[in-house]
Amino acid sequence: MKQLVIYGRPTTKKNSSRIIKIGRYPKVLPSKAFCQYEADALKQLQFFRKRSYTSGPVQIRCRYYMPDFRWWPDLVGLLQATSDILTTANIIDDDKWIVNYDGSEIVGIDKQNPRVEIDIIPCVGEHILHELHKRKEQKNN
Repeated sequence: MKQLVIYGRPTTKKNSSRIIKIGRYPKVLPSKAFCQYEADALKQLQFFRKRSYTSGPVQIRCRYYMPDFRWWPDLVGLLQATSDILTTANIIDDDKWIVNYDGSEIVGIDKQNPRVEIDIIPCVGEHILHELHKRKEQKNN
C-alpha cells in the first residue's frame, strides 16, 4: 500500500465550470479554484511519481479534511477530481483502472491543515479489470 497526502482545500472539478471561446468554438474548462488546486497538487506529487507509480487495477481510499463548512463538496466530485489528478501526475496509469474507492469519506474539519490522505492499494486476486489490463498489455507489445 502506498500513502500520499495532498495539502490544500480539496476541490471538485465539475462545479463552477467556465466556458471560453477558442476561435469560433466554445470550450468548457474547470473552475479557477480547481485549476489552482490541481497545480498545487501536481507540485506536491512530483516527488512521489517514481516511488508511488502503480500500473494496472488498484483500490483507492481517500480521506478528505475540509477547512470549514463553506462550499461543502459532494464526495463523488472529490473522488473524480482526485482520480484525475493522480492520472495527470502519473501516479496511476488511468482512472479507469480504479476498481473501488472503498472506505473513502469526508472525515471532517481541520482548519489549519485541509488535505486529502490517499491510500493506493494494488488490486490482488482476479478482477475483470485484470483481464482488460492483460489484453491492453498484449496489444501494446
